[in-house]
Amino acid sequence: MKIVILAGSNRKAATSTKLAKYAGRLIEQKGHSVTLFDLYRTPLPFYSPDDYGVEHAELIVLKQSLVEADGIVLVTPEYHGSISGVLKNALDHLGQDHFNNKPVLSVSSSGGAVGVSSLTQLQAMVRNLHGINSPEWLSIGGAQRKWFEGELDSYEIGQDIDDRINRVVASFLDLTKLVRGQSQPAASNPVQ
Repeated sequence: MKIVILAGSNRKAATSTKLAKYAGRLIEQKGHSVTLFDLYRTPLPFYSPDDYGVEHAELIVLKQSLVEADGIVLVTPEYHGSISGVLKNALDHLGQDHFNNKPVLSVSSSGGAVGVSSLTQLQAMVRNLHGINSPEWLSIGGAQRKWFEGELDSYEIGQDIDDRINRVVASFLDLTKLVRGQSQPAASNPVQ
C-alpha cells in the first residue's frame, strides 16, 4: 500500500516530524511504501482562493501523492489548542479528491500532556474532506517528547509509548487494507 505522511510543523527539529518519521519507518518495516511530505523542508505558498488553478511545483507533487495514496497520516504540533498554521494552509490547498474514502490517521505532539484539541480538529477536517478517520489517534506530550529529541536511529522510546505507537499504526494499516479491499472493483473480489 501507498501511505502519505504529511508532517505539519514549521520547525527544523520538531518532535512531531520526528514522530512522523518514526511512524513512517514502522509502516515501511511492514512492507508498505511511505512518502513523507515535510512542510518545514517543502513549504507551500499561502492559500488564496484568488489563486485557484495556479499550481506551485511542490503543491503538484503533494496533490499527486495524495491522489495515489491508499492511506494518509496527518501529523501536527499542537499550538494554543489547535493544529499548526502550515498544516492548515496545506489542507486548505487540498480537497475531497485527495481524501475521499481514504483512511486518515491523526497524530500530534504537544508541550502539555496530550494534543486532544488538535486531534479533534484534524478529525473534523478529515470528515469535511470525506476521508475516513482512523478510530485511534496518536499523541505524545510532556516527557514523552524527550524520547524524540535525538536522531531517528538513536531514539530511546519507552516501552509503553512504543507499544502504543505500534498498536495505533497497525490499527491504521488494518483499516487501510480493509477500505482498499472494499474499494476495488467487484470483479476482483471473489465471492467466498
